[in-house]
Formats: sequence, C-alpha cells, structure tokens
Amino acid sequence: MTYPETQLSEAKYSEIKTINGMEMYYEIHGKGEPLLLLHGFTGSSSDWETIIPSLPSEYQFIIPDLRGHGRSTNPLETYTHRQAALDVLALLEHLNVEQFKALGISGGGLALLHIATQQPERVQAMVLVSATSHYPTQARTIMKQMTESNRTEEEWNFMRQRHKQGDSQIRALWKQGHAFKDSYDDMNFTPPYLSTITASTLIIHGDQDPLYPINIPVEMHTAIPHSYLWVIPNEGHVPIFGKMMSQFLTTVSSFLNGEF
Repeated sequence: MTYPETQLSEAKYSEIKTINGMEMYYEIHGKGEPLLLLHGFTGSSSDWETIIPSLPSEYQFIIPDLRGHGRSTNPLETYTHRQAALDVLALLEHLNVEQFKALGISGGGLALLHIATQQPERVQAMVLVSATSHYPTQARTIMKQMTESNRTEEEWNFMRQRHKQGDSQIRALWKQGHAFKDSYDDMNFTPPYLSTITASTLIIHGDQDPLYPINIPVEMHTAIPHSYLWVIPNEGHVPIFGKMMSQFLTTVSSFLNGEF
C-alpha cells in the first residue's frame, strides 16, 4: 500500500488543486492509513470539524470540498455524484493514495458508491450514512421543493458559513439539488451492480428518513456482499449527530479497525 507523499508532521495541511477543470479545496489531518471523509450535498469539509478529534488517531484524514461546495469551484452548470466521484479519484491520484478507507454522509455516500463500483479494488472499507442506490418518489418530491424562493434567512446564513464564494455559489447548489428530481441515470445502482463492491461496508440509516425509506438500505445490505446494516430507530436523515454522536463514533471506530 502506498500512502500519500503529502504526509506531514503538522496536524493540518490544506491546498487548492486544479482537478478535472475545477479548483478543489482539500485538507489533510494527521498521519497514518488514509481515511477519506466526504460531506453531503450542500455540505462542506467544515462539517467534519467536530468528528475528527474522536475518530481513531492512527488514520490520516483526507477531507475535500466536493465540486462547487465550500471553497471548491464548479465551472459546470450541473452536479452529479458520478462526477464528484471522478474528482475525488483524481485527487487521490494526486496524493498517490492507492487504497483507502472512507466515510461518506448522504451525498458523500452516493459518491462513494460510484467510487466503490468503478474501482472496487481501491476501497478497503467504507461507511455509508443515509445513502441510497436510487432516488425514490418521496425524495424527488422534496428535491422539487429545493428552490431559492423558499429558503429562509436562517438557511441563507447557514449556507454562507459553509460556502465561501458568494451567494451565486449557494444559488447554484440549490438549483442543482432541485434538478436531481429529474435525474434517473446518476443514481441507478441495481443489486447486481452493488454486488460488485468488494469493500467491507457499514450502512447506517434512520428508520424515519424522509428522503430514502428503510427498504432501500435493507436492499443495499442484501446486495453488497461484505456489508453490515445499522438501523437507528426514530431518527431521520443523517442520524449521527446530537445524542447519537457517541455511539456513532464508537461503532465506526470498531468497524474501521476490523472489529466487526
């Protein structure tokens, strides 16, 4: 296994690198075995700040802002999780990372599904939080409502904290999220396709997720050969913060350390 040549003695390193025609911001924390952390759609690398200190210290955390998020640009007018996966793979090539473990939240998990099916030999283990193999009708209904016109001032302020390139960047993200309602090819992972994943996989899902009903992670668990499913009762989308944080960190650490 080859680890990144960018391993540093400093606790944190950050850079903006030209990747696939866009400027990608990423951070590297610590030294050790590579652990890729992918935020969700409309999220950013800053979402991991409260989690990193509690994850196993033997990992080197690679944390990008996905295309058009945070400090990363997106010259395209569209966003697909497939393209996000290609961007991440190009970043890993730049860092000379051959194999790695990964943790993806929501949209980050969707990018991981693309990575783990396109280049399965590279992903040793991955954690998918609130991910889906396809967009069900209820998700498309919510995506249809994702427009600038119905955003509150609180939502604007929250987004401005995450995304550093002005309100036009935020408008583009909401427009792209709205367009997901008409997308049928980006997320279309059938059971036979999921069965090609070789990574040990932990699927974490709230049983009250308004976007992706519980039958989807169950189907994913059935299809992915080396997978585990943790259903969190009475929780919705991304049920790992707040009261569940401690149990989430303990469970993920055990899984990544091969204790399952």
